[in-house]
Amino acid sequence: MNLSALTAISPVDGRYRRQVEALAPYFSEFGLIRYRVRIEIEYFIALCEWPVPQLAGVESARFPALRALYGQFSEADALRIKEIEKTTNHDVKAVEYFIKEKLNGSPVEPFLEFIHFGLTSQDVNNTAIPLSLREAMDVEIVPLYRQVQVRLQQLAEQWANVSMLARTHGQPASPTRLGKEIQVFVERIEKQLLLLDAVPTAAKFGGATGNFNAHAVAYPNEDWKKFGDNFVQRLGMVRSQFTTQIEHYDMLAATLDAFKRLNTILIDFDRDVWTYVSMNYFKQKLKAGEVGSSAMPHKVNPIDFENSEGNLGIANALFEHLSAKLPISRLQRDLTDSTVLRSLGVPFAHSVIALKSLLKGIDKLELNEAAIRADLEDNWAVVAEGIQTILRREGYPQPYEALKALTRTNEKITEQTIQTFIDGLDVSDSVKQELRAITPFSYTGV
Repeated sequence: MNLSALTAISPVDGRYRRQVEALAPYFSEFGLIRYRVRIEIEYFIALCEWPVPQLAGVESARFPALRALYGQFSEADALRIKEIEKTTNHDVKAVEYFIKEKLNGSPVEPFLEFIHFGLTSQDVNNTAIPLSLREAMDVEIVPLYRQVQVRLQQLAEQWANVSMLARTHGQPASPTRLGKEIQVFVERIEKQLLLLDAVPTAAKFGGATGNFNAHAVAYPNEDWKKFGDNFVQRLGMVRSQFTTQIEHYDMLAATLDAFKRLNTILIDFDRDVWTYVSMNYFKQKLKAGEVGSSAMPHKVNPIDFENSEGNLGIANALFEHLSAKLPISRLQRDLTDSTVLRSLGVPFAHSVIALKSLLKGIDKLELNEAAIRADLEDNWAVVAEGIQTILRREGYPQPYEALKALTRTNEKITEQTIQTFIDGLDVSDSVKQELRAITPFSYTGV
């Protein structure tokens, strides 16, 4: 059976392929290979610019042609590397041989042994992978979270004055405003994006076991620590100073945890909106031809929010495993980090699917103010807090107990019930007037 969107085992590369295709240049096997080529080429150029004495003769005019090896990297190039890997049985070594093969006959041919000079494969991987993630975040992923935040901000402003019954423990509570409840999520997302932005993109670059052993023995008078710092910084990252053969992944774990928190916030939002839909606070715009149920023709299900919640949950399960596993490696290294990093793009793909579903669902929402107002009108008991607080201010004896006795009965509390209670209070007419102004529609705070 040939691989296609219909035969793919993962829905990321099957059912949802069109929604996440933009992530392929960063997280696919092709993407990883291209970033490895990029690191190898930039490293060689950095050695030339340092300069390593033997490379002093390599002119900067050669650099654009070198950079074209990754700038114009093709699927045919990636397939050639995979072909070489069949012989080497080593993916990074195959990249080295590919570059040397491409540069045979070029002006830099005499210097080809400085490709991958003094490096271990993890110097390449642990620089390529965080770089690909950072660029994917900047171009594709974080802008989508920002898009959700901006859309929610628009709704918060649009519904700023819509009074709404709040519910705590599922029970009617002091009224609020719909716009403010949306603003809660806007603020939460903003704070997590700021924390995410504060996490540095860390790379390991220091030779076989992190000490520049090979570099130092070949060129003992060079400041290889400074070289490594400068090289990684030029790529927009920071170099981890003390490592084993691999990056310790603490910063990557922090990044993944930040995305997990963002997704948790959006799961919370999905569930709230789902509940509001079930309460008829929101209706959903109909689309011709769509079916809500194979058996019940009347149904219009909140499927976009359910899809979002489900994909965010899958993403978070993977983020949690990656962030817990990656910082742990036996002694100077084992291979478990390499194995799980192959799936680094999967939770981001599920997150993207979820965010797009969420945005689609938001755009279908239609506010049902009649249902919201009816719910407020049906719950006059919620003004009891405001009434008893004013009575406390006035020194009225045991106001909480008086309102408790009024509202915690089996009888329905209506506007008339509240007005009759106010009329019977031993307070001034001005205070009674103040109390009568408290309604479920006005008692919404600031």
